Amino acid sequence: MGAPQDYRLGEYLGTDFLDVFSDVDADDRAHWDRAKQYAEEVIPVIGQAWDKAEYPLHLVKRMGELRLLTDGLDIPGLEPMSPLAAGLVTMEISRADGSMGAAAAVQGGLVLRSLAFFASEQQREKWLLPIATAEVLGSFALTEPDHGSDSVSLETTAVRDGEEWVINGNKRWIGNGASGGITIVWARNPEDNQVKGFIVDQETPGYTGVPIAGKGGIRAIHQADITLENVRVPADAQLPGVTSFKDVSKVLSETRLSVGWSALGHGLAMFDAALNYSKRRTQFGQPLATKQMVQERLVQMLEELTNMQLQCARATELQAAGTLRPQQASLVKYHNTRAARRIASLARDMLAGNGMLLENHVIRHLLDVEAIHTYEGTESVQALILGRELTGHSAFA
Repeated sequence: MGAPQDYRLGEYLGTDFLDVFSDVDADDRAHWDRAKQYAEEVIPVIGQAWDKAEYPLHLVKRMGELRLLTDGLDIPGLEPMSPLAAGLVTMEISRADGSMGAAAAVQGGLVLRSLAFFASEQQREKWLLPIATAEVLGSFALTEPDHGSDSVSLETTAVRDGEEWVINGNKRWIGNGASGGITIVWARNPEDNQVKGFIVDQETPGYTGVPIAGKGGIRAIHQADITLENVRVPADAQLPGVTSFKDVSKVLSETRLSVGWSALGHGLAMFDAALNYSKRRTQFGQPLATKQMVQERLVQMLEELTNMQLQCARATELQAAGTLRPQQASLVKYHNTRAARRIASLARDMLAGNGMLLENHVIRHLLDVEAIHTYEGTESVQALILGRELTGHSAFA
């Protein structure tokens, strides 16, 4: 038996059948090109970290060095990034790897946005640039062991005690929650029953973060179980702009479209791998690409991919105009993660047994898509948001 064929399935093809992004301007393309550069650095090395469930923090730092984490926010000292550029950057990072996509979503999407929206001027001066450049890691602690989709019912408490707040509770699935840096902790004040936000240093006594083991997806980022036991923070650790859970929802709504872009990146990676494979893999004396069934499956994937691109592009136009409604972002998230799953199934099957190998760049994306299909609101939650919009009736409890 000869040596296995080198398929090089991670080769970038730049698939854009309807030229959706052909007219991207020079400023946006500069951001996009840096993200492509980052992807080409990540793709050859990420499989090993994913396989070992190791968190390559140097790759997170690299995103900061390349100025890829601002997610369209205006951060003093860094060049602005339009909503379209932010989407394209998200797409490219996820094309490289879902774990790094999740890290960017936490660092730039959730933490940086929480600070930009709700922090005091002093807090912004201290934290915005270090978070945007990944000099300091950040995490966003909302989800709890018993409250995922109904995170509005969070049970973590924050009680004022003189010039300090005392925080008690548990959080789960918190990216960067045990990686050092700061955590934005969302907790309820029993006195007024309103949710408030706090900047908590992970070295604070009573704060314990433990990475969750045994994950079947986004394995190259550490997500933590967090215990907060009489964690004391000074009064100026509170985010003054937060008055209720509606403020938390604003952050989540603003980042939901990014999940659609992330799904698009995963879809691109798997389509490229399948198309590359079909041209290079020979069976029964001919390349797979000559077979009718293979060509039909490639077209089915292309259809999904193109629809994903169109939805991202149009929703981002609305975002740039300031008219994007949360329900529209929900539709993009709902459609694109479902479409990415369909692409994943076709691509994995097309590669047959080779589709199970990390080196062929499909199974890692397939499993990572399962994670993004869930976070930022499950399929069912997005469907109920859209159903309420269509009918005027809420099916939520």
